[in-house]
Amino acid sequence: MGAIGSEGEVVSVTGRSRTLTYRPRRVTLSDGTFLLHESRGGTLSSVWAADLGDLFVEVVHLGHGPVGGELVLVVPDGDTVALGDLVPPLDVVPTTARPSWAQAVDLAVGLTRSSTRILTSSGEIGRDDLEAFHQTLLGVLHG
Repeated sequence: MGAIGSEGEVVSVTGRSRTLTYRPRRVTLSDGTFLLHESRGGTLSSVWAADLGDLFVEVVHLGHGPVGGELVLVVPDGDTVALGDLVPPLDVVPTTARPSWAQAVDLAVGLTRSSTRILTSSGEIGRDDLEAFHQTLLGVLHG
């Protein structure tokens, strides 16, 4: 089976026939193909999927986060979800948030289960942390 590695905000997924490199707003395949959300000048509007040889991957745009155009990587067979910048360091409490950010995090919670490896740009978090961050965003939005 393929391999999933992470270092900082970069996640690499290596399959038998291709490698995918994930960054929060750009995904690149080993053949040079890349994906960006259409708000960043790319062609991805919602979802893209590929078989890397022995791993299936999905790249989705769940909604704009703190910057906009954030992408999420789902590796079902690896029980891994990369959220990039959708979740900042957990000790940073946002003072403002767009409704789409809270919606995107809510959808991200739905992509996970208690065993899922959840990767963010600032490191790995647990599902409970993700749910707590979602509640924080709702508090910021609705005070």
